[in-house]
Amino acid sequence: MMDCKKALLETGGDIVKAQEFLRKKGLASADKKASRVTAEGRIGSYIHDSRIGVLVEVNCETDFVSRGDIFKELVDDLAMQVAASSQVQYLVPEDVPEEIVNKEREIEMQKEDLLSKPEQIRSKIVEGRIRKRLEELALLEQPYIKNDKLVVKDWVKQTIATIGENIKVKRFVRFNLGEGLEKKSQDFAAEVAAQTAAKPVSTVRKEQPASLEAKETDQKPAVAVSAALVKQLREETGAGMMDCKKALSETGGDLEKAQEYLRMKGLSTADKKSSRLAAEGRIGSYIHDSRIGVLIEVNCETDFVGRSEKFKELVDDLAMQVVACPQVQFVSIEDIPVSTVSKEKELEMQREDLASKPENIREKIVEGRVSKRLGELALLEQPYIKDDSVLIKDLVKQTVAAIGENIKVRRFVRFTLGETVEDTKTGTEA
Repeated sequence: MMDCKKALLETGGDIVKAQEFLRKKGLASADKKASRVTAEGRIGSYIHDSRIGVLVEVNCETDFVSRGDIFKELVDDLAMQVAASSQVQYLVPEDVPEEIVNKEREIEMQKEDLLSKPEQIRSKIVEGRIRKRLEELALLEQPYIKNDKLVVKDWVKQTIATIGENIKVKRFVRFNLGEGLEKKSQDFAAEVAAQTAAKPVSTVRKEQPASLEAKETDQKPAVAVSAALVKQLREETGAGMMDCKKALSETGGDLEKAQEYLRMKGLSTADKKSSRLAAEGRIGSYIHDSRIGVLIEVNCETDFVGRSEKFKELVDDLAMQVVACPQVQFVSIEDIPVSTVSKEKELEMQREDLASKPENIREKIVEGRVSKRLGELALLEQPYIKDDSVLIKDLVKQTVAAIGENIKVRRFVRFTLGETVEDTKTGTEA
């Protein structure tokens, strides 16, 4: 209140000039706080239509401020700003790599409209154009989406002046669904027709020799399956009614064996679909206590499935799984770099407990240990947090069998509040 009164007195009661006075005062106050340590903060996310996803970390000085509504709004709006700024790749122009700057300079120097200019004039024009281009790539130089008269860096400084603590926008990542993947047009009518032609429904039962029918009857006697048991199995597995009935018949009405039967059947079906292109899907996120955040992309074949509840549940559970597994760095074992595998082998080979073992025995032990270690680093090899008897890769295959489309866990990124940028582990494509 006193600041407002002073501003109005200093500007002769002019509201517009008083606002400008306060803004300048705020920016000056923010600059004084810029050297103070920011070890707290929060991680936020923004998902637009499940096709664009952003994860952002913003730091402040105290946990008290990080949990306040003003700071939370700042983080949420910054995530939304990144989602709305498709060209943004860096926080500030100074973060743009030197090779990109040099390439931009080379391109600008060769433009025809500058060829007739004197060298010193041309250099000045080029530097101005490059500065403008670098600002287009930097988040803090963007016009604020809620007030385009402000750039983001000044809006952050105003928030600093309001809350009285230093604020640092530390990092962000942005996923666009399917970027880099080949898209294909789908003719669903033709696909259905092809499948129908491939699997014609026969209304005539082929005659079988009486002896063969008797033999089959002897081998698999009919088992009476109650409707209640079929219903229970269907609810627990999500499989079709006839599949559940057949599974119970094949396993003598044993519910546990019937579940295993359906799972095996589902896995077989899923494997057949694994070669089909998955370029649709959704991007999801999971934030735990504003201190751990995950952004993940999971692909399927059609937008229809990508928007289904079953698929959404899978994506949400996978994001939660990454949060719960801090050791996970890659989607699959195949994504782990050869250098990492070689380093693990080298470390294991030098262990003292193997020094006295014969070479061939030692190699087998090392392979086993390395395989176990690599499994700890891969998301698809983790026990599912909701059912540790199932691995994530099998959960995905079960979902493939249930929805009838190929699914690929493509990538993920995990932010932990306060970790160095170098510590961040990003999942690669599977």
